[in-house]
Amino acid sequence: MEYRRLGASGLKVPALSFGAGTFGGSGPMFGAWGTVDATEARRMVDICLDAGVTMFDTADVYSDGASEDVLGQAIKGRRDKVLISTKAGLPMGDGPHEAGTSRSRLLTSVDDALRRLGTDHIDLFQLHAYDAGTPIEEVLSTLAGLVQAGKIRYTGVSNFSGWHLMKSLATADRYGYPRYAAHQVYYSLVGRDYEWELMPLGREEGVGALVWSPLGWGRLTGKIRRGRPLPAQSRLHQTADSGPPVSDDHLYDVVDALDEIAAETGKSVPQIALNWLLQRPTVASVIIGARDEHQLGQNLGAVGWSLTADQTARLDKASEITPPYPYYPYHRPGGFAQLNPPIPMSGGAGRCP
Repeated sequence: MEYRRLGASGLKVPALSFGAGTFGGSGPMFGAWGTVDATEARRMVDICLDAGVTMFDTADVYSDGASEDVLGQAIKGRRDKVLISTKAGLPMGDGPHEAGTSRSRLLTSVDDALRRLGTDHIDLFQLHAYDAGTPIEEVLSTLAGLVQAGKIRYTGVSNFSGWHLMKSLATADRYGYPRYAAHQVYYSLVGRDYEWELMPLGREEGVGALVWSPLGWGRLTGKIRRGRPLPAQSRLHQTADSGPPVSDDHLYDVVDALDEIAAETGKSVPQIALNWLLQRPTVASVIIGARDEHQLGQNLGAVGWSLTADQTARLDKASEITPPYPYYPYHRPGGFAQLNPPIPMSGGAGRCP
């Protein structure tokens, strides 16, 4: 397993991390992801550690805290061998203090996460969404206090826009608060919006990307093909409307390209889709999930080899779409593009400077 610096921080993370959203799964959303209990989770953690996957990502909102609880049971007795990444900020109830990232909510959320995880510190704590109702200074000062108290060690965000993230970084610099080291983002061959603004920002400011849903919300499993109905076991039956949108025609074009390269390489469609992401600039770690040991083993096969330049270019072409204004003029030959050279997509591109 390759280990990469998380943005401009000193923390090294594995190129693949494990997403524990399937742990303790319940309800229409997370129950469709998977329902892994503590015994199964412990076995999955065993497999991950044997493969060098040492970072485990979860969130308080995953099955109302059950994911954190099951993960805590699964790592019991080996806390020193793992990195824990968790998130807070999304609604956990209807009360006025059960959503957002106010000082009150953050202090409570961190203490609740520590209790459920059975640990005294969180290696990477991330804001699950931007809270426009709380001053950035309040958020950052609270996180700084939690770092000083030893309850969290690194901070990050998830699902921020470019201006959300940049304003937060500028405020951190102004007051000397810890800078965000990570941005957990949606990025896949059928969802490349991250490249338009957030990738250049991450490269310039030293913020590493942790990629969620790298298989396009379950669309790049290799089981979805042009002219065929969704497989009976696909979680898309229940969760498609909750995930990132993608047109059928675009999906099938990408899957066709993946199928061609699968035939050339002997690798599976998911392995190729994951390997493509591992070559992209600013990507520190790709978060893989699994509902059973077989699926986990398949996803772990995404490392230890690399796509050729030609195969990468073919995937780039099949998955490319025209970005919206104001980005598209910068992506066309000539004109604006001359003012902003494209980010190299190879040669150690997976690391922030």
